[in-house]
Amino acid sequence: MKIMIIRHGDPDYSIDSLTEKGWREAEMLSERLIKENIDDFYCSPLGRARDTASPTLKKLGKEAEILDWLHEFRGTITSPFTGKTRNSWDLPPSIWCKDERYYDINSWSEPSLMKEGTSAQVFEETGRGIDALLKKYGWIREGMAYRGGEDKTIALVCHFALGITVMAYLLGISPVVTQNNFYLAPTSVTTLVSETDAKGVSHFRATGVGDISHLYMHGEKMSESGLYPRFEK
Repeated sequence: MKIMIIRHGDPDYSIDSLTEKGWREAEMLSERLIKENIDDFYCSPLGRARDTASPTLKKLGKEAEILDWLHEFRGTITSPFTGKTRNSWDLPPSIWCKDERYYDINSWSEPSLMKEGTSAQVFEETGRGIDALLKKYGWIREGMAYRGGEDKTIALVCHFALGITVMAYLLGISPVVTQNNFYLAPTSVTTLVSETDAKGVSHFRATGVGDISHLYMHGEKMSESGLYPRFEK
């Protein structure tokens, strides 16, 4: 099984679509994806993701199934600086880097900042979403591993934090670590493939994270949307 997690192109959040650069990126992405023998496409309901998928789908004469759980990661916290509700990802390092619990898949949700927010709930919803999708192909989760399943290639066209959270769930990594220590640039491709042992037990391995070689081939610079040299409170 191959899972390709694709972030939308450079966004124009004001209209939930793409910038002129984003549309160029989506076209370059399509030239890559049409060669990947993708069996099925799944897409976030948001416009920027659907617009990113459109050039590829048009060229292949395919449609994507819209899955609500592929919506951008909606987990929230209450900012300790302002007292206001904000996204739980892209946390200032001063908040999480000094607490080892954030680094552990089993304890990342224990700190009060997370307990009082909705990140753990959304992480579980995301896990249920990807497990239900994989079950369609015969892949059944058993603890941290999977069993059985078809050898298919699927593409998930979604968002930075949501995509990196799917990766965290499938690889057994704390989502705080993936959301804050990895960057998925617009139209980047993250690829996970299954490996199965002699007893039929499978896990997923990342063969590429945040790959934007399709942009470099055309001399297109990486968009830094979502990459913060300074953190907001």
